[in-house]
Amino acid sequence: MTGRRRWSTEEILDTAAELLRAGDADSFSVRKLAAALGTDSSSLYRHFRNKTELLRAVADRILLAAMDGYRPEGDWKQRITALALRLRAAFGEQPQLAAVWGRYASGGTGSRLVMEELLQALRASGLPDEEVPVRYHRIVLLLAALIASDAGISTITPTEYEQAMEQFRVAVLGADPDRFPALAHFARDIRPLGADRRAAFEEVLAAQLAHIEARIEARIA
Repeated sequence: MTGRRRWSTEEILDTAAELLRAGDADSFSVRKLAAALGTDSSSLYRHFRNKTELLRAVADRILLAAMDGYRPEGDWKQRITALALRLRAAFGEQPQLAAVWGRYASGGTGSRLVMEELLQALRASGLPDEEVPVRYHRIVLLLAALIASDAGISTITPTEYEQAMEQFRVAVLGADPDRFPALAHFARDIRPLGADRRAAFEEVLAAQLAHIEARIEARIA
């Protein structure tokens, strides 16, 4: 009798990524993954101890893809901005996995490459070593939130988008000026969350980097 096929770690991660693209981290399970591979859950636990470890490995592959071919160029702000945009683009191609990264993070090679570049760029900024970890943490939190937000917008269906736009118009343009005077005043200029996502991403990140730069200049002055 022919034995059951042994799946490689890469094949398992490929199939897990496909399932996550079609669903999300909440609906994903090792049992569903095993069924998609035509095997049983116990065989997968030889590769990963639990669901969280598996999801971290999938997220790390996105980080590896983002860092593939990356070469640091420019000053420290340009390096961080370029890295941030690469991460945004990588998760933009697989938006369902952005929430996985934000929730579970990653401890693999991809994660270490991202951490190394961010830390090197921050050291190059002139920050004292004792401030680098704090600023690194703030930037990573910001990127994870922005990327997850972008991904959430990009995964809605056309029907859901139209429904959301209708709700937006009712909520904003139909606001009672007596109860919501500021909202009524600015209603025609307020844009929905899905508008100008990249511009907003770059502007928010630039503000954080400008804050760091101001702290550096204050120490020098």
